[in-house]
Amino acid sequence: MIGRLRGTVIEIGEEEALIDVGGVGYLVRCGSRCLSRLPSVGEEAIVHIESQTSEAAGTRLYGFVDREDRRAFVLLQSVQGVGPKAALSVLDVLPPADLAAAIARDDKASVGRANGVGPKLALRIVTELKGKSIGDGLVQTFVPSAPAPRPVPSVSGEAVAALMGLGLAEPSARRAVEQAVGELGPEADLSAVIKAALKDMGR
Repeated sequence: MIGRLRGTVIEIGEEEALIDVGGVGYLVRCGSRCLSRLPSVGEEAIVHIESQTSEAAGTRLYGFVDREDRRAFVLLQSVQGVGPKAALSVLDVLPPADLAAAIARDDKASVGRANGVGPKLALRIVTELKGKSIGDGLVQTFVPSAPAPRPVPSVSGEAVAALMGLGLAEPSARRAVEQAVGELGPEADLSAVIKAALKDMGR
C-alpha cells in the first residue's frame, strides 16, 4: 500500500494533483487546503498518502501535506456517515489542531461549516470522536489516567486532552502545552495553545 509519494508536481486541479514519481504519474485526490500548500508545477513535492479501494471506484489515493492531516482523515471516517469527501471537507475548514479543539469544546457549529456536513453529522462527529486517538492508522479509545492532585487550568487541560486525541502521550502533551502557555500567556485561547504546542514539537 502506498503511504507516501515524493516526486514532481505535474498538474494541480480543483480536487486532485498529478505527481510524477520515476516516470509514473499518480493521480492524488486532495482537499483545497492541501492543494493550496503544494509546491508549484514542476517542483518536487512530498505527499502523505491514504489508499482506499472499493468495488465501485477501484483504488484511489488521497494526499496530504502533513501526516497529522492524513491521520485525522482516517479518524474522521471512523464516524458513521463520513466518507472521504466529507472528511476532506472537514479538514479544509478545520486543520487537525482546530478540529481537536472543536471536539474538546463540543463545537458542532464549527464542524458543520464543512461542505456536505449537516448539523446531525457534525454532532455525530463531535460525539463519537471525543476521547479517541489515532495509533498505527486505527482508532483507539483513550483511557484517562488518575486525576492529578491539583486541577489543571481549563484551557491547558482541554489542550492536553486535544493533543492526546491526536495520538500524543500524556507526558509529552502536558510538557508541550505548558511550554505553549508560557510563550503565549495564560489568556491565550485553546486553538492558539494547541497550534503552538504542535509547532514546538515539530508537527
